[in-house]
Amino acid sequence: MNPTTELAIRLAAFAGVFSVMALWELLAPRRPLAVGRASRWPSNLGILVADVLVVRLLLPTAAAGVALVAAERGFGLFHVIGLPFWLAAPIGFLALDLVIYGQHVMFHHVPWLWRLHRMHHADLDIDVTTGVRFHPVEILLSLVIKIATVALLGIPVAAVVCFEVVLNATSMFNHANASLPRWLDRVARLMLVTPDMHRVHHSVLRQETDSNFGFNLPWWDRLFGTYRAEPRAGHDGMTIGLPVFRDPGELRLDRLLTQPFRAPPEGSAAARAPAVEEPRS
Repeated sequence: MNPTTELAIRLAAFAGVFSVMALWELLAPRRPLAVGRASRWPSNLGILVADVLVVRLLLPTAAAGVALVAAERGFGLFHVIGLPFWLAAPIGFLALDLVIYGQHVMFHHVPWLWRLHRMHHADLDIDVTTGVRFHPVEILLSLVIKIATVALLGIPVAAVVCFEVVLNATSMFNHANASLPRWLDRVARLMLVTPDMHRVHHSVLRQETDSNFGFNLPWWDRLFGTYRAEPRAGHDGMTIGLPVFRDPGELRLDRLLTQPFRAPPEGSAAARAPAVEEPRS
């Protein structure tokens, strides 16, 4: 698979899923937005554009390119032991998902990584655009981790592209402000991370922010004890975001890009209310 084909697949999947989720949010929103779209969407989508440009400039081949090289040259565990494609592909997909779960936990607990990741959590609402709101430096680090995983295991390129498409789609899905019937949510979250499950992770309360780290599969949170079924205040009563960077001016694109390199404002809620202190400073 050449890079152009991979890019076309990912762009088509993104456009399709984004359109569906945006329409779903309009027709059946889960909760009222506190700030709204007009002040958030331009910056959130601007961050996405910056991410794409940075990745294409600095790491144009990305993980799929490494998977092609591994297949051609026979390096990586799966190639060394001769694992057939029908086993290597699903195992590789699961391995990547577990690595992304572990990466997410690490970005919450290592202070300098949290400074990068907290920009994602500082959104004052949560909707489909929050699912693409990640700092470019975090995106680059995540890509390096995925490339290392692909190279170490020799994951087939089809599994890598499939994982990237699914990861992007589920990120938009589980951040969406989309309503699901409670019975359907209970069933669905046995197999994938639902919007209600992931919304807990965007609570202002630290103990809730440090839960529900999964993006695709919900199993890792249950396995490693980081699963939380519901927010303490309920989905309608919970506050989205962090105790810091709550000024609407922080939603500007330039403020998002510089946020990891700035300390929280003096006199912020983090200092006044230890019970809801931001996870890492």
